[in-house]
Amino acid sequence: MNIAVKVNAAEAASEAAAEAYALPLSELNPAKASRFQDDTIWPFFERLRREEPVHFTPGSEYGPYWSITRWDDIMAVDTNHEAFSSADGIGLPNLEAMAEQEKVMGQRRRGGAGFITMDPPDHGPRRKAVSPTVAPGNLAKMAPLVRERAGQILDSLPIGEEFDWVDRVSKELTAMTLATLFDFPFEQRRKLAYWSDMFTTLPGHGEVKSWQQKGEAIFECFNAFQGLWNERVNAEPGIDLISMLAHNPSTQNMAQEEYQGTVVLLIVGGNDTTRNTISGSVYALNKYPDQYAKLRANPDLVLSMVSETIRWQTPLAHMRRTATRDIEIGGKQIRKGDKVVMWYVSGNRDETVIDNPNAFIIDRERPRQHMSFGFGIHRCVGNRVAELQLTIIWEEILKRFPVIEVVGEPTRTFSAFVHGYESMPVIIPARA
Repeated sequence: MNIAVKVNAAEAASEAAAEAYALPLSELNPAKASRFQDDTIWPFFERLRREEPVHFTPGSEYGPYWSITRWDDIMAVDTNHEAFSSADGIGLPNLEAMAEQEKVMGQRRRGGAGFITMDPPDHGPRRKAVSPTVAPGNLAKMAPLVRERAGQILDSLPIGEEFDWVDRVSKELTAMTLATLFDFPFEQRRKLAYWSDMFTTLPGHGEVKSWQQKGEAIFECFNAFQGLWNERVNAEPGIDLISMLAHNPSTQNMAQEEYQGTVVLLIVGGNDTTRNTISGSVYALNKYPDQYAKLRANPDLVLSMVSETIRWQTPLAHMRRTATRDIEIGGKQIRKGDKVVMWYVSGNRDETVIDNPNAFIIDRERPRQHMSFGFGIHRCVGNRVAELQLTIIWEEILKRFPVIEVVGEPTRTFSAFVHGYESMPVIIPARA
């Protein structure tokens, strides 16, 4: 990464630290999407972990909410589904944006709740319905196809010319894999990445130009997946995600809104997290060239590098719960009905649990010690799929390219939920 980029990033970090510690704690709103886009979130979470790890924001674009920023407190919330429910949603919704979307969608169908926004006893059987598709045995069968497609992507990349890594590699590989999991028309695979962006991005950012475009894309997605359901429910059961839902007794009669919510969950969960970690791995290795050299010298470190990237990047910054009763966490009294945000992006940088957490170290003693997949009953059902894609793409990269150079600061996602990249300029100087 060039010197000018590093200097600019250092200046932004310094200014952010000054602001983070100058604000009264009562005015601190860690969920400002602009700070995630600018990559200036870190000192705000550092201060909260040190001074008020369970913190209340009384007013924000999301309404009032609690922030949980330390590892142990996040674990306490994430594993207590009786006191902290996901039935009211798992993200911090922008209230103004919700009102605008409601206007545009009108009478069009809107997605309801997928199984991630369910509590027991409904959650377990519905999660179990899709689990066989992403189980180790099925993924082992899929791995050669993922490797073949990863190789095709990498072999198509230009040498000595700048290109966008997010578009050419990260989006393409995750779209290919997700299309395979859904048995979605392969030639239309990039629609899955496009729809994922439409679900998670506000107008004026990324590919989303207007509320009208967003509404039309959501409608198009639901129509396409309703067609897949109608096709699979009358066919012999398959191993793809839609067949699993259509033929499992616990999901085959679910309401249309629940099916739509499950589709949103599977598209976003299968797309955004993996693609942003693939991009994050290239960025991190450029930011820490000594670690890149270590990886090239010992390709057996790919597995631990993948886990370290998942921690260091934290592709989903938070998950939200709602308190079902009055309860105390970290010495603070949380009331029934309060929104409680578990900041995984902060827990993964908790100095009391992880040594030197801000650094990217690919041979950590316990590389899988991270909370990016969550804990308890809502632990990410597709975590093995993410690890599979990341491992394969890096095994294939190391066979082909001595180095991938990031040549400019990436454009990051405008979101306090999806912690990722819109674009990242790179050059591959030569083949191996």
